[in-house]
Amino acid sequence: MAMPKRILIVEDDAHIAELLHLHLRDEGYAITHAADGEAGLRHLESGRWDALVLDLMLPGIDGLEICRRARAMAYYTPIIITSARSSEVHRILGLELGADDYLAKPFSMLELVARVKALLRRVDALAQDARLDAGRLDVSGLSIDPVARDATIRGRSLDLTPREFDLLYFFAGHPGKVFSRMELLNQVWGYRHEGYEHTVNTHINRLRAKIEADPSAPGLILTVWGRGYKFAAAAPGEAG
Repeated sequence: MAMPKRILIVEDDAHIAELLHLHLRDEGYAITHAADGEAGLRHLESGRWDALVLDLMLPGIDGLEICRRARAMAYYTPIIITSARSSEVHRILGLELGADDYLAKPFSMLELVARVKALLRRVDALAQDARLDAGRLDVSGLSIDPVARDATIRGRSLDLTPREFDLLYFFAGHPGKVFSRMELLNQVWGYRHEGYEHTVNTHINRLRAKIEADPSAPGLILTVWGRGYKFAAAAPGEAG
């Protein structure tokens, strides 16, 4: 029998935490709860988790810092952040730091469970796709290994966040095709984050700074005005 997926809940509201625990446990997940940021970070760093349900407004270490620490770790933990509707800026920052999804409080427990299940399915599907497509993707001086999650450009190793890696791999796998910011959110982030298209801009700017010879005049990730972005393979010998 397969081991149950492990989910860490970091939530300081005892009532919400108890409801989350009950609903997710009923789905067969193994649940651990931390009531403050320090305890949540200790649990996060103590082992691998299949998902993290993270409140942003926490006593002590806040959820944004936990999200930042999670994305600095060697392994990828899917993150769903929760926050009050009044903390719009914090939700945006959470997504830009690499959270996979968000729910605004108050939220439906059934919707939260559905989001967790959808996220875990997506992560499993990506892992399966990576195992099936074990070969490197080589284009325009880039070499991208989806299994090792390793990327180099002209032999130089790239230090990419997990989301930057996913975005680069998606672009490189669809050269010449134009994608709107919303399409990129759907394909790479996996959910419709209405109003958060600027998150794509932020990640593209960071990618350009890491892969372009001249980020102010990009030759790989191109802006198609009024439509979105596309990946253009550089001609042989070009710096790209």
